[in-house]
Amino acid sequence: MNCLAAGPAYGSVRSIQRNAEPPAMQQETEIREALARVAAGDAPILRGFAVWLLDNLSAVAFNSIRSLAALAGTNPNTVTRLAREIGFDGYDSFRSAVQQVVQRRNIRYGERAEALRHRSEADIWGEALAANLGNIETLFSAEGMELLESCVEPLLAARRVHTIGVRSCFGLAHYFSYVGGRAFANFIEVPVTPGAILDQVASATPEDIVVAITYEHYSAEVVRACHVARSCGARILALTDSHSAPVAEGAWKVVRLPMAGPQILPSLTAAYIALELLLSAMAARSPDAAARLLGFEARMERFGGYVRHR
Repeated sequence: MNCLAAGPAYGSVRSIQRNAEPPAMQQETEIREALARVAAGDAPILRGFAVWLLDNLSAVAFNSIRSLAALAGTNPNTVTRLAREIGFDGYDSFRSAVQQVVQRRNIRYGERAEALRHRSEADIWGEALAANLGNIETLFSAEGMELLESCVEPLLAARRVHTIGVRSCFGLAHYFSYVGGRAFANFIEVPVTPGAILDQVASATPEDIVVAITYEHYSAEVVRACHVARSCGARILALTDSHSAPVAEGAWKVVRLPMAGPQILPSLTAAYIALELLLSAMAARSPDAAARLLGFEARMERFGGYVRHR
């Protein structure tokens, strides 16, 4: 957490700085305590804004400076000043801290949609662009690349690669299993019919890898599938939003997806890129992927699966 040392009146905020990643509940408590001190202070403008934030803290996670100021009936300078007053070096670090809090508690999608109301398209698009660039930058960090690289050879060597994702994550799961199935012989098609998830993972072995994709709210079907797969000895590659997610428990590898942004649901852009990177790196090391894909394309062309533009 990127905080400056607080002034004398707000010295206890330094406890936030002492822990790089304190538990979400402790972090929220410390932020609220700092806001409460400002709310009891002598600066009328800051006092009123601090009182509003105590009732609407989650709004910080989903809004830019301008949009938050408009919601609170104040001005952007006051937003920045308040963030610094409680010990942060600016609004971005304040919002990042609040995002960590809300990502670890049960935030309803309706609240995210409500936060978009009355915002201009330019404001939403600007924040979405900045957030997605940040998500991608996090994914492409040295640590992130090392983690993905460590998955490549095991995925190629696995007896079977199962991919589990439902609801908004079904598209991710389908993409990974579809492209993987065209390029590699060990990919199993993503289950789509009722009961098919259990049918598939119940046949997993210790030589298999189950790619489980979910985020808060965590889909019960995916969580159950991981329990079954682990009981069968399979390795779990969890793509999720937190190392404390249910699917991360006992997982072989955990790819924590950066999902920040003002969208109705957490952003899936980095998740798609992570899957594309895995598939590309696997193809680069596979002696058969290119031939399998060429054969697939030839069949599609022969039987009219593709319409070519001439």
